[in-house]
Amino acid sequence: MDPIFEHRLLATRRHLLGSMAGGIGAAALGELLGGNAAAAATASDGTLPGLVLDPMASKTPPLPAKAKRVIVIHLTGSPPHLDLYDHKPELVKHSGEECPAETIAGKTFAFTSGTPKLLGTPRKWVRCGKSGMELSDAIPNLHRVADKLCVVNSMFTDQFNHAPAELMLYTGSPRAGRPSLGSWATYGLGSENANLPGFVVLISSGVQPNGGTSSFGSGFLPSVYQGVQCRSKGDPVLYVSNPPGMDRALRRKSLDALKDLNELQARELGNPETVTRIAQYELAFRMQASVPDVMDISREPQQVLDAYGATPGSPSLANNCLLARRLVEEGVRFVHLFDWGWDFHGTNPAEDIRDGLTKKAATVDRPAAALIEDLEQRGLLEDTLILCTGEFGRTPFREGRTAEGGILGRDHFPDCYSVWMAGGGVKGGLTYGASDDLGFKVARDPVHVHDLQATILHLLGFDHTKLTYRFQGRDFRLTDVHGQVVKGILT
Repeated sequence: MDPIFEHRLLATRRHLLGSMAGGIGAAALGELLGGNAAAAATASDGTLPGLVLDPMASKTPPLPAKAKRVIVIHLTGSPPHLDLYDHKPELVKHSGEECPAETIAGKTFAFTSGTPKLLGTPRKWVRCGKSGMELSDAIPNLHRVADKLCVVNSMFTDQFNHAPAELMLYTGSPRAGRPSLGSWATYGLGSENANLPGFVVLISSGVQPNGGTSSFGSGFLPSVYQGVQCRSKGDPVLYVSNPPGMDRALRRKSLDALKDLNELQARELGNPETVTRIAQYELAFRMQASVPDVMDISREPQQVLDAYGATPGSPSLANNCLLARRLVEEGVRFVHLFDWGWDFHGTNPAEDIRDGLTKKAATVDRPAAALIEDLEQRGLLEDTLILCTGEFGRTPFREGRTAEGGILGRDHFPDCYSVWMAGGGVKGGLTYGASDDLGFKVARDPVHVHDLQATILHLLGFDHTKLTYRFQGRDFRLTDVHGQVVKGILT
């Protein structure tokens, strides 16, 4: 039997209604996003009526947007915020004492049990910029851009283990399978450069994110919206080069043949993933010419390389921060940087919040400050949002396994932690929210991860409750059924 005819026989009424609902939802989204993007991207000859041939076409958000693009610097493992951004003199005063019973009663920690001892920071603190923002001596380069930073000291999450917390932060759920923040952004906005992916991922320190590819995956959204992982050493994108024996002209002929076959299937079955496949093949062909140029940081002046601390050919966070600037400058909508090595338990000298933190913080401090200054100099900071975060915070007490040793480390802590943002519509020189005197809980202006997600989408021009995608009979969104825009940090 003809497989297409067999497919039609097996299609149920529920499948038909679901397909119709998806089409109606897509049409409604097209109206919300300006109405012209989908129409502009459909086949001009009418051979594929209603099917979007370029799902990454640039779209206009439904609300006024202060940010056009986003760069996320994720410090995988989560940095010790109490030694970087949130100064607690009272904690220092009581360092070495047992935690008050009320601060730990009923709580479970990843590697600590019993009654741990308080750990005040050994770092020195400086009031920086006109705002007088307090930052530790571990991040001296960020001192000079303090008036561009918005530090939130009242973040909290629901998860205290790495992978679930990272997935919660970027997909809105602690379980794999939901679309990531970058995927939602490109689903809503598309890309400003047809020759580059809308969502690019760069990984340093040689380790994948705790949540794996799900931290930048598209979940149930069409796969064209997933993050494209690029490398700063070797071929920028795996498998994008032509195989031996195939030149560019032959690749073009083969893709034309595949396109004809895929369009035939799209006409017969109307599956949006078939259209996604066409778009991905075409993007890969264009990327062969465009990606090597944009990923080649050796083209940068020496003073720019020096400012970032970047070395061409080295897969470092410094290189990736510079690449992030190059990518957003070329129209990439969302760049997500992951850097491993921030799990400061104190199990080895590299995890000590004294010398270990000094060395590790240097890998982000210099390039992050340079990124802010570089974007500002180029007129891009105003509409580029930068977020620097871990998946949760670190405890105000010593980690249980290492409490008797000479290395100072902290356990996982979801109840209160810090992130910073810059550009893209957030207030500079602002310290928002506060933890209590010992750093155990949020004392003022709590910000849940869903609130952070809602705020980022708001800055991109979306009502987070309306940017949805129908899947398995339900309209899903990044913030699930939660989230409030944090208006106090907005310009």
